[in-house]
Amino acid sequence: MSDTDKKIQRTPLYDKHLQAKGKMVDFAGWEMPINYGSQIKEHKQVREDAGMFDVSHMVILDLTGDDVKPFLQYLLANDVAKLKETGKALYSGMLNHNAGVIDDLIVYYLNDNFYRMVVNAATREKDLKWINEQTQGFDVNIKERDDLAMIAVQGPNARDKVLSVLGNIADETSVEKVASLKPFFGTFLKDDSFYARTGYTGEDGFEIMVPNKNAADLWDQLLESGVKPIGLGARDTLRLEAGMNLYGTDMDESISPLQAGMGWTIAWEPEDREFIGRPALQEEKQQGSELKLVGLLLEDKGILRGHQKVITDFGNGETTSGSFSPTLGVSIALARIPSSAKDNCHVEIRGKQLKARIVRPPFVRNGKALI
Repeated sequence: MSDTDKKIQRTPLYDKHLQAKGKMVDFAGWEMPINYGSQIKEHKQVREDAGMFDVSHMVILDLTGDDVKPFLQYLLANDVAKLKETGKALYSGMLNHNAGVIDDLIVYYLNDNFYRMVVNAATREKDLKWINEQTQGFDVNIKERDDLAMIAVQGPNARDKVLSVLGNIADETSVEKVASLKPFFGTFLKDDSFYARTGYTGEDGFEIMVPNKNAADLWDQLLESGVKPIGLGARDTLRLEAGMNLYGTDMDESISPLQAGMGWTIAWEPEDREFIGRPALQEEKQQGSELKLVGLLLEDKGILRGHQKVITDFGNGETTSGSFSPTLGVSIALARIPSSAKDNCHVEIRGKQLKARIVRPPFVRNGKALI
């Protein structure tokens, strides 16, 4: 079947997006809202109050079996052995043998024989193929949870509003479990829903996985509590301000974690842990990476986009993501440039070389400018 023959998929919240007058676009084979009117307003809604995203196109995998822990220790560059407490989450790259990033993902430790993993929608087919190929010799079962939808609620008031909604639909024990979650932890409730204090915006909040049949009701309850729907457009500018990579844009299978600002996700210890891509990564580390991922702040007038030429005193690079920052009021970007470059550079936009400052992301975190 060719890509053009594939049927566009819809999430359980599709009708809710239409009711909210969402502008629907094809995103990784899913019909998703790019915005509901004003992307800038939606961006500020998340930074100043609370917004919700339909992220049901993301792929939820449950991994079980006697060998699931050693399997994940081999599969991922980060080490799941760090996860000691039930519900603790870990961000990691999943690498190929050349240390290129096949995908970036979050994995949750639920018990020694049960982990939950969330991977990107655009990489679903290759991820599942790769993961299943690596299971040889391991007692592991992999189940795709396409019976679950996912809603991300983000912003300074997100937690309070989610807890108020939960108070109407769940018992007191469930509310207390979610209220006590520390960042990067998740917990199951009685209805098979899973509340995780994680996100992709640089704001506090939750990513909530619920049975498909319950998604629309939860969406409506959140709407009534004052949480506004947010499209993919604002999701992209929010994650860019937060300095968070987008797979396929800021890194891919040709880029190692060391060149994608993901060095902190590599667990080098213990030294005897073998994981896919480790030999190639160690060689790169010893030789020193020629490229690094940085933030850029445009000092002249213009708009930074992906794939623009970056000119430094140590050679040229390229922007990977770029946009106008609604929070900072200037144009920002992530860029891959020579490792020795620092302080200042120029970006070529429409034949002109515009001044930019090299900075360390994130640009914004918890609603506050960091640059």
